[in-house]
Formats: sequence, structure tokens, C-alpha cells
Amino acid sequence: MMRKSTIVANEKAGSGEARDPAEHEYLGSLIALQPHPAEWFVAQGRTVLRTERNGFIEQDSPRGLFVCETRLLSKYELRINEEAPIPVALSNVNQHSWIGYYVILPPGIDPGPADKGSGDVQAYSENTLEIRITRSANDGIHEDIDLVNYSLKATSFQLHFWFDADFASVTEAESKRRKIRRKKEVRWSCEPLEQPALCFHYSETHPYSHQGAERGVAQIDRGLRIRVSAGQCHPKYRKGRISIPIRLAPREKWHGCLDFIPSIEQWKFHHEDSCYSFRDEKSRFTRRQLDFMESATHFTSPTDHHLNSVVTRCVKQAVRDLAALRLYDLDVGQDGWTVAAGLPIYLALYGRDTLTVSWQAAVLSTAILRGTLTQLAQWQGTEVNDWRDEQPGRMIHESHTDPLSMLDYIPRSRYYGATTTSVFYPVAVALLWHWTGDKSLVAPCVEPSLKAFKWLKDYGDCNNDGFYDYKTRSKMGVRNQGWKDSSDAIVYPDGKQVSPAIATCEEQAFAYFAKTFFAEVLWWFDRKDEAKRLYKEAKEFKKRFNDAFWMGKEGYFAMGLDAKSRPIRSIGSDPGHCIGSGIVDDSLVKETAERMFAPDLFTGWGIRTLSSQNPAYDPFSYHRGSVWPVEHGPFALGFARYGLYDHVERICRAIFEAASLFQYYRLPELFSGHPRDHQHPFPAIYPNANSPQAWSASTVFSLLQSMVGIYPYAPLNLLFVDPHLPEWLPEITLANLRVAKAVLTIRFFRKDNGASDYQIEEQQGKVHVIRQPSPWSLTAHFPERMIDVLKSFLPGK
Repeated sequence: MMRKSTIVANEKAGSGEARDPAEHEYLGSLIALQPHPAEWFVAQGRTVLRTERNGFIEQDSPRGLFVCETRLLSKYELRINEEAPIPVALSNVNQHSWIGYYVILPPGIDPGPADKGSGDVQAYSENTLEIRITRSANDGIHEDIDLVNYSLKATSFQLHFWFDADFASVTEAESKRRKIRRKKEVRWSCEPLEQPALCFHYSETHPYSHQGAERGVAQIDRGLRIRVSAGQCHPKYRKGRISIPIRLAPREKWHGCLDFIPSIEQWKFHHEDSCYSFRDEKSRFTRRQLDFMESATHFTSPTDHHLNSVVTRCVKQAVRDLAALRLYDLDVGQDGWTVAAGLPIYLALYGRDTLTVSWQAAVLSTAILRGTLTQLAQWQGTEVNDWRDEQPGRMIHESHTDPLSMLDYIPRSRYYGATTTSVFYPVAVALLWHWTGDKSLVAPCVEPSLKAFKWLKDYGDCNNDGFYDYKTRSKMGVRNQGWKDSSDAIVYPDGKQVSPAIATCEEQAFAYFAKTFFAEVLWWFDRKDEAKRLYKEAKEFKKRFNDAFWMGKEGYFAMGLDAKSRPIRSIGSDPGHCIGSGIVDDSLVKETAERMFAPDLFTGWGIRTLSSQNPAYDPFSYHRGSVWPVEHGPFALGFARYGLYDHVERICRAIFEAASLFQYYRLPELFSGHPRDHQHPFPAIYPNANSPQAWSASTVFSLLQSMVGIYPYAPLNLLFVDPHLPEWLPEITLANLRVAKAVLTIRFFRKDNGASDYQIEEQQGKVHVIRQPSPWSLTAHFPERMIDVLKSFLPGK
């Protein structure tokens, strides 16, 4: 019987020799890693309140209240007279809500005798003034402040608040460097018929001219109104401080509110100011989250095995995190929406991130897929603009709302410097077709996909060697524009950086993936000549790729080709995406997969982005040896595609066991590449890792999909099922699973002989469930297998 194990040894210290993952157990583990242990985050939509661990905001720290990536509040302190209360219990309730309990000795109360007893009893625990702060984020922040005098005597004091604002961009708050000096207006309003309010306001106009392509004048006008509700007490303001006189008899309570209400140009904010709204299901924000979670696929599993529990908790947290990262202002109708990339600093639309999230989470719901495809089409490039790295047909990389971007000091309000978004957009369109079979949903995405292909043809090959590479044209552009987009991500085997133009192997894989999948969509839309051309291109491209990128000596694919079309012979995680896309020749798949699990790449918690044997390896780096959970869902699906089920089990187990180490079972953006051994019972965390991170959340659905072996083909009302459950996940049920217009509940389980099977527990609507690998599995010859399927159901087509 397999032993329960959260932390296991993977490598002998210093030797690199692999250990059996079940060899060691750590009983009673207390590990609960938190990516940002010194901070709290309360977030909803475009609003994120980032505080110190004590729940407040210190002057000159990177924290603050950010709305549209602008720091509208840069200081928030609370005092009872001149004394700070003591935090005793602070926690998020949901991602959008938070409660903090604080205590202090009531002012004017004699602390009593000096004898503290054998328990070292503190004076404030015998005579307590409790301060409870309840926060809820919507379009702004509503804050309830409750005071209770638990002493036997009355107390009087001043409740003081200090506020300030600097209107810094989110990136400036992190670095403390200011591109421009901001002069703000501060006004205290205390009209007789209105609630008192402290108002901060900032506006600026910026004439700009960039690389000859853009000229104009940009303007922003932003502010924050802090509305104070203090009951019968009368707040006063002086030099940045709001003071409220309060008197409390024994056991008496006082309730007040603060509403932080933003104003940003044309944005329409709908601030909700109901008290204790952190559990208010009538809130339009909360209601939308609940609607999504109720309509999405549900996952349940027995919990008698440790990892069963981890899987279900991890999946449920991922659902909550995706709902929490929703960008409500980008909703498309009632059933389409998209997400921010992550908290705290990626609260914006990122093209490749949202595409990745949308297709990985399609087994959960197609709502994110529908919303994301619609939004990205609206941002598609229309002109040559070197400053923004824009060309006609190129898909957006990122769109930011902070002051520096909106004033066009930097090109990030609309920046296109990524290859992945454009080449993967047609893949996501094809997957929407596979899940829904709805031509009315897919039709608006066909032309944007064809424009993306034209961009790839016209601009995607800088050195004319027949492979797709990248090189920024912008003075402020991103150096590396593949999936690993940090400036030092791509290195030679000697550790030196590679200079663009660079054709990374995974971008070739994505291009092949796009051509094969979208050819089938064009066929269904009766554009057969275009479909045949695209398929022929893909078939020829696959052969050239394997010839150019395969390194026989290393038994692996090159990380890329450099500007002189020479192989970059470094070993990294990139070829895993090649397996996932099907571009790898069948004869090379197993050797490539085995190489990924060598000790220099596989840590035991996941695959490193760069081999530990490379001189540039750094376990704390962004892309030179760290582990990114988002990669592992595609890896697992790729292994399943070729029938490598042992590899599927190993990669899934590693990531779910890693998730068990983190608070809330929430996978962060990335974690360190330390080996899993006796010296490293848990990995370290990249210092600025976002958590929650949307595509770390979505990857768990790809992992599950690879194990239960489901793949939809809604155009023919088909659902392919081929489960291969590992011993540590003997049973899991997917309820409310939607394929075409059908809704199913399917229980997957292991039988006594170790084989996996399934049972349809409930079904509404028409769909045929077929026990076999999907047409995209095993050989990866997608079009041939799909044509066979089409012929069997549609003779003569």
C-alpha cells in the first residue's frame, strides 16, 4: 500500500541521486508557506488594498490602496490617543474581505497592581478596549470600525486616523522611484447635510511623442474620497489627521465606518457601502462570484487518502481564486468574463496569461474563455507602432491603467511585446469550439485568428530562417517575448545571455498547435481551402522543427535558435510544451520526457525552468531554475497525449504535494528550484511571487483533466473518456460538467485490479460518452485521427 506523504525526499543531499518519493514521511507537518508573510491583501476587481501585517499602511512603504494600478492611499494609521492598538487576530475572510481584532488598555483606566501572576498577565487583557476592523473590497473599500469597552469603568479618548496619498503607479510604489512629481490637492469637507470626508485629488496633462509613430496629449484625473461615518460623534481634521472624540461606558459599544471611494477619469465605480458586507450575498460582486461557482464544474473525492483531500481543497481554492481575480469592468454579457493575472502587482489584463487561464479552466467553465477571446479581439493591433511593439494583427500582451501608462510615459497602457498571445489565440478559439460546438460563439473569433496568423507570417520571422522569433522594436520594449519574458531568461550552456532575435522551441510548438487545431475549425466553417493550406503548413513545419531543434547528443530539444539560427543547447523546461502541442516526432517523445525527470530538471516538486547544471542556474531566479506551476498542466496533458501515464502521475503528484505546503492549498506564481531532499523539506518562494496567481490556479484543472482523461468534441456531441487514476487518487467525481448543451455528473474510480473506469451518475441533454483516448492522443497526428472520426459520424464529409 502506498504510504501517505506530504514531504518526501527526492534527491540525496549533494549527490543528485533520486529517491523513492514514498521513502520518508514527515508526520504532523506544520508547514504552511505564505508567499507574502509581511502583508495582507483585500481585493476585488480593479481594487486591491495591500497593508502591513498589522493591517495598516506605513508611510514610504510599497503598500497602499491601489485602484486601476494607482496608489490612491499611501498612508493609513490608527491610534487611540497617541498609542497604537495591539493586533491579536487578523485574517482574510475571503479574498475581498478581512477582519482584524486589536486590544489596548482603555485610556484613563488604572492598570492595577504590578503583580502579573504566574501567567504574566498583561494589563490590557484584564481591562480591555477592543477595536475590531472589518473590511470589504468592491469598487473601493468599506470599513467597519467597532469599539467595545470591556473594563468596569468609563473611558474617554480620541480616535485618530492619519491618511495620505501619492498617486504612484504600482511599479513606482515597489521601486520608490518617481518618474514624475505629483502635486495633489487635499480637502476636508464637513458640510451640514453631508457626511464628513477627506478628499485627495490629482490631475496631469502630458504631451508626448514616441519614435515618430505617436503624438498627442494624455490626461488623467484621479482622486479618493474618504467618507467618515461616526454616529453622534463629530470628526475634526487637522494636518493630515482625522480625530473623533469618543466616550464609552462599561460594556458600551461604538460603531463607525470609513468608505474609500475612488474616482478615475471615465471609469464608472459602483461603491457598495453596506456595513459588514463581507458576507453579503446580495452584493453584485459577491453574487457574480457565487453564480460562477454554482454553475461551474464541481469536484468531489473521498478523503481517506491524504492527497485526495489535497486535490479537492486545491481545486476548490483555485475556483475561488479565479472568481476573486475577475475584472468586472471587462465582462462580456452575462456569461463571459476575464481575469487579472495575479495579486498584488498584476492586477491588469495580460493577453497570454488570460488565454492560458481560459483554456486550462475550460473543464470548469467556458465563461473565462468566452470573455477573454472577445476582449483580446478588441485590443488586436491595427498599425505599425514600434514604441508599443504593435503591428497589424498582433494580439495584446498587456494593458495597464496606472498613471505612467495612461499618461504615455511608458507604452504599457497598450503594449504588444509577446509572441505567445498571437500564436495561441487560434488554439483557444478551437478549444471553445470543442467545448461548445456553438458557431455563434466561435464565428466572431475566426477573423481575429486569421489576422493573428497573417501577423505571424509578416512579422514573426526576423531573420528569415523559417522559424518564428522575436525582437523588440521599442525603446522601452520587453527583451524576451516568448513565454519566459524576463530579460535574462534565455542563456547559452555557458550561462551567457542570448541576444534577440530568438526563436524559442515552445513558440514554434504553439504555432504548430495553432495551425493544426484551427485548420479543423476552418473546415467546419466551410473554408476548406484555407484549412488544407494551414494543415499542410503545419505538417511541413513539424518536420523542419524536429530536424533543426533536436539535439541527438543531449537527447533533448534545444531551448531555441539564436539570431544566427544556431541551436541554443541549454536544458530547460521549454520542450515540455513541445510534447504538449504535438510537434515532437513520435520517436523522440519518450526520450524527451525521460530527460525532463533527470535530477538537474525535476526537483521533486516540479520541473525547473533551467537545469541546475547550467552556470546561470539560480533557484531564486524568475526563469533560470525556478519552478512554475502553470507549465505543469500542459506537461501532464502532453504526457497523456502520448500514453505516458506514469509521467502524468509523477508530475501531478509533485504539484499537488507542493500545493499541500502552501497556505490555503494555493499555488503561488512560482517557487524556488531547490531539490526535494533532507536539507530542503520545503521549497523557498520567489520574493515577489504573486499569490493568488490566475494561471497557477487554472493549471490544477489541466492536471485533473490529464488524469481523468476527458476531452470534449461538442460539434458531434461527443465526450471522449480515458481515465488513468493514480493510487493516491482512487476516486473523483465531476458534477455539473458542461459539454455542448449537455450537463453531466461523472464518477471516475480505480477498480481492485488497478484499472480505472467511470460511471455516468447523471446526465441532462444529448452527448455521447465514448471510452477511448481522444483523437488528439497517442500519435499526435491530430488531423488524420480527427478526419477518421468525422468520417465515421458524417459519411461523405
